[in-house]
Amino acid sequence: MTGNSCVARFTVFLVALAYSGQVLADALGGVASAQRVSDQQRAITVVIGSAAPLSGTQAVFGNDNTDGVRMAIEDLNKRDIHIGGRKVVWRLDAQDDKANPSRAVRVARRFVAEHVNGVVGHLNSSCTAAAAPIYASAGIPEITPSASDPRIAQRGYRTFYRIIANDYAIGAGLALYAQKGLKAKTAVVVEDGTSYGNGIAQAFEQVAQPSGIQILEQQSVNPRTTDFKKIVDKIRGLNPDVVFYGGMAFQASIFLRQMRSQGSKARFLGGDGICTPEFAKLAGPAANSNVICAEGGVPVASMPSGPAWHGRFDAQYGASTFQLYAPYAYDATMLLAQAMIKAGSVNPQIYRHAIRHIGYDGVTKTNIQFNSDGELVDPSITISSFPGGHKTSLSR
Repeated sequence: MTGNSCVARFTVFLVALAYSGQVLADALGGVASAQRVSDQQRAITVVIGSAAPLSGTQAVFGNDNTDGVRMAIEDLNKRDIHIGGRKVVWRLDAQDDKANPSRAVRVARRFVAEHVNGVVGHLNSSCTAAAAPIYASAGIPEITPSASDPRIAQRGYRTFYRIIANDYAIGAGLALYAQKGLKAKTAVVVEDGTSYGNGIAQAFEQVAQPSGIQILEQQSVNPRTTDFKKIVDKIRGLNPDVVFYGGMAFQASIFLRQMRSQGSKARFLGGDGICTPEFAKLAGPAANSNVICAEGGVPVASMPSGPAWHGRFDAQYGASTFQLYAPYAYDATMLLAQAMIKAGSVNPQIYRHAIRHIGYDGVTKTNIQFNSDGELVDPSITISSFPGGHKTSLSR
């Protein structure tokens, strides 16, 4: 073999080696590129926790709340939503806090341990107050569609938001209506000892008394009692113009029926806890024009997208299912999702900063925003009654 021949063959070998190396590099590069595409296309699961009483006397409200979240989750999954370049699959984790603060703490700890991306709830003020510091420590945003105790927002939690008017607005509105609309001069105030009942009763008193309504009696009752004989006897003797009850529909309906059975004709007032079709069902004939209630927000028929949304809700869950909070729970869920989209991240520590001034147009309200305490900017309340047992708005 000549020297030139060896050189030629060695050159061919080097060329072949270089070529095969390039082919291998191209192949590996193609695999890496395909892997990057696969990573981008792989869906991520976003979990929204929903906490409300799904059993017991308040289950009808808890299920109403949860159905609102569920409907929003289903609507989100119908959209092709990508965050951070990856498709998002939305999932609901609904937990029963049984309207019990201790149980609410366990639910909150479970949500934190499972790394949910956001929470809608809790339904009750006492449960929300118990769970809020846990979410705050974990940095997980929570939006309550119903818990109205204003003291929760005053504790400085940077993860707490309320998408409905608080008790100050509701209690004050009822007091002013009693004084101006009903011309009431005297009142008896009864509350159920819970954060909600106590808070809304205090709000009523704080406005009623300066307005010229004399508070003849104030009593706190056990939230599980069904025997109101002593307070009903006292009401009959005092003969007030109005009786204000701070509490929920189940107990309120029993109290009202016992009042009427003993001949009391005083107007019966209460907040959003009694401002529901369930209250009318439980109270029976006692639910009439002499019962006045107030709720945060406006009737669903007057909400920006209320009628169309309500029609879809009834078709999906049944016309008798809707109570009060479902559209607020729906908007709370959609608002969490919109904040994630805006921030480009599903990480609660990142996207929660996009919530406060998001300006979201929802079912319940356009341009939804929150103040520095997490309270809804420009909340509304509606005064309603129950002529013929049917809830009917009287004013906004």
